[in-house]
Amino acid sequence: MPSGRTHDRITLWALPFVTGVTFWQTKSGNLTLLVVGGFLFGGLMFGPDLDIYSRHYQRWGFLRYIWLPYQKSLRHRSFLSHGPVIGTTLRVLYLSSLIAIAAIFPLFVVEKLWNVEFNWQSASGTVTSTLTHYSTEFLALLIGLELGAMSHSLSDWGGSAYKRFQKQGVRGLLPPRAKMKKRKATSRGSSRGKVKARNSRTKS
Repeated sequence: MPSGRTHDRITLWALPFVTGVTFWQTKSGNLTLLVVGGFLFGGLMFGPDLDIYSRHYQRWGFLRYIWLPYQKSLRHRSFLSHGPVIGTTLRVLYLSSLIAIAAIFPLFVVEKLWNVEFNWQSASGTVTSTLTHYSTEFLALLIGLELGAMSHSLSDWGGSAYKRFQKQGVRGLLPPRAKMKKRKATSRGSSRGKVKARNSRTKS
């Protein structure tokens, strides 16, 4: 598995390519900035390795402790943290929930202590309308986050596959099921050979 420094280099090396392709496809500077910003954030601070004590985790500074429940809930390199789309989606939902709690709790305390009335229905309507109005921008940001996370996961998988190839050859690149079938076939062949050898000995 590549080191944290290698992951950072891969993210920075891929940055010009992501910028060029995004601007070529969108013809929009704002959307390109959102995708590139999401890509950098996803590759350097919001990637799959937040499930362990990693560079991503350390870069959150004193806020890194908010990721401890996330780490304790997931196994390292599981599909829920490193899987395509699902990993980024889960982290976005987790962080959004924490931000919502951090924003709502003080307002709730103020409402109870100083008898200030907040129109919660109006606030939720404002959030919904904002997400709807800027849906393209939010989508661009999410795509950038996913690209940053996938640059990390793909380098992990590529590094692991290369190490397996060095140790086991082409057999190391086969999926686990194929390996199991191959082992069963070889074990059956060896057992049949042993039975034939025993039969020939008894006949002689």
